[in-house]
Amino acid sequence: MPQATLIASDNPEPLWVQAAEVIERRVREGALPAGRRLPAERDLCAQLGISRVTLRRALQHLVEEGILRSSHGRGWYVAARTDREWPNSLESFTETARRKGLVSTSKVIRAEVRAASLDEADEFGVVAGTDLFVLERVRMLDGVPIGVDASRVALHLAPGLAGADFSRASLLEELAGAGAEPIVAESMIEARGCTVEIAPHLDLRPGEPVLVMYQSMVDATGRVVLVSTITYRGDRYRLRTSFVRGGGSSV
Repeated sequence: MPQATLIASDNPEPLWVQAAEVIERRVREGALPAGRRLPAERDLCAQLGISRVTLRRALQHLVEEGILRSSHGRGWYVAARTDREWPNSLESFTETARRKGLVSTSKVIRAEVRAASLDEADEFGVVAGTDLFVLERVRMLDGVPIGVDASRVALHLAPGLAGADFSRASLLEELAGAGAEPIVAESMIEARGCTVEIAPHLDLRPGEPVLVMYQSMVDATGRVVLVSTITYRGDRYRLRTSFVRGGGSSV
């Protein structure tokens, strides 16, 4: 790989961005296949003509994108699957992590059963006072906090939820096992300032920008089976989608 084809000194993009693009391109082209260990950092620095600090920023970015994974003391590896586009299917956090070759973990903040309020009863189509399972977790990828997930489920849909260990278990998978698998999610995302309650869990200061996703999920019968509010760190979450223009002509 001649250095002239890698990093351009007159390119307005930061050096770490250019380095990340070079490595990602080699992964996409198959020069670095899935599971392959990357060359030693000193060799990569020499090939790319950058410092180790710049290289590590590029490598960490590729880990966050699901292109690479790191192994403490052993180096950097191409992730088992390198597609980083968000799917057009409903995935759990755990499934997304697996697809990106990352390890997902959760810290349970709250897991309790309480009565549904009038508004919540309307959301789920149940009577007020119906038992709801309320679960709040810090979601992490490779030990890095990504978001805080606050979810609610009508307990009669999956009575075993209260006994599950959600530091490891997937809520969507538990619902599927109980015959109440979510298949469609209506979602809304907005930018907001981080609340005082959530900020410590995401290593943020109150008021710093976050992305808040509101979701209502239904099963094959049209029942609302899960309602959640997920607060993501704005610098660690990216949603990719596509839009298609209609077939009509324009003037």
